[in-house]
Amino acid sequence: MKERFGRRAIAAAAIAAFAFAGCEKSPDNPAVPPEGSTERAEEGGRDASGDGAELHLYTWSDYIAPEVIEDFEKSHRCRVIIDTFDSNETMYAKLKAGGTGYDIITPSSYLVALMAEEGLIRELDHSKLPNVKANFDKSFSSQILDPAFRYNVPYAVTYTGFCYSKKRIPAGADVNSWAILGDERLKGRVTLLDDIREVIGAGLMSLGYDVNSVKPEEIDKAVEVVLGWRKNIRKFDAESYKTEVASGATWIGHGYSTDSTQVILGDEEEDMPPRPDIGFALPREGFAIAFDEMVLSSGSTQPDLAYAFIDYLYRPDVAKANMEYILGPMPVKPGIDALDAEFRAQIILPPEVMAHGQVLKAIDAIPGAMELYNKAWDRIKATEAK
Repeated sequence: MKERFGRRAIAAAAIAAFAFAGCEKSPDNPAVPPEGSTERAEEGGRDASGDGAELHLYTWSDYIAPEVIEDFEKSHRCRVIIDTFDSNETMYAKLKAGGTGYDIITPSSYLVALMAEEGLIRELDHSKLPNVKANFDKSFSSQILDPAFRYNVPYAVTYTGFCYSKKRIPAGADVNSWAILGDERLKGRVTLLDDIREVIGAGLMSLGYDVNSVKPEEIDKAVEVVLGWRKNIRKFDAESYKTEVASGATWIGHGYSTDSTQVILGDEEEDMPPRPDIGFALPREGFAIAFDEMVLSSGSTQPDLAYAFIDYLYRPDVAKANMEYILGPMPVKPGIDALDAEFRAQIILPPEVMAHGQVLKAIDAIPGAMELYNKAWDRIKATEAK
């Protein structure tokens, strides 16, 4: 797929196509922003809201197409500055420690309520998000924790499973089961995400429990399962596993669907050829579903520009170009409908597979829940691999 399209090339082409389509305002053209949208062109074909301002994003790495950023910068006469994090916990800890200066942050859904309660983000004004209202794909509603979007606008969904080397996985090992992590033939060749909810959730789902369980006895059993896997674990890692599986240093990496698809399809622009020898699998016992959300920082100094950017990402051709870069679904229906059918089938899970997914939910408001998880995480991280 990537060899035919090229991640950056197709994003650039789609943005260029939008630029020409935007010259003709027609109610029948879904690429034209609706009346009242902050994306409507003003003098010189540009929106003056930026006027040289800086928009600061705090997000995951490789998560927005460069061409999408560049087009927004040009059309809004601004500069977009991106800072990245490799886990929700890293992001949250930085903000709690006083990290400021961000306008838009992209936490996973389960953290949004806590961030709102602690005053880290502000409630949204939906009158400034007409494209979101018009283009949200309601088929994703069951995966959204807050369908009212009080503080959040869904950005993209990821599914957690295994990025693995097809030629290195031992014969008979089942990549569609969490049990593979305990296979002694994989000793020293496995990585787990450095993420408290994902790892403990994996242990829970492997036992048939809810990924959001807060029952002490179930958490204890899940920890024991993870400790059983620990003898095979090289490290806890949320970023480099995708390149290490490709290099052979890791044979199976607990990771995200978007990262894995990027490795499998390759990137011509980065001189990364397609890797048909790499696979991505989802455990049949259950896999985690997490939406990353766009939220507006309470300390934002450019809220109007932030609203413009969020709404911009919900324009059909922009969403299409962005999905072709991040290689994962955004809940923008006209953008999804515009995708190449083969590519759409690669990133949109069929209903029979989705039936095994479990949405990560907020547990912070449940008395004692986070203390229980933190103690469990300490046990897991304190145990040295043998």
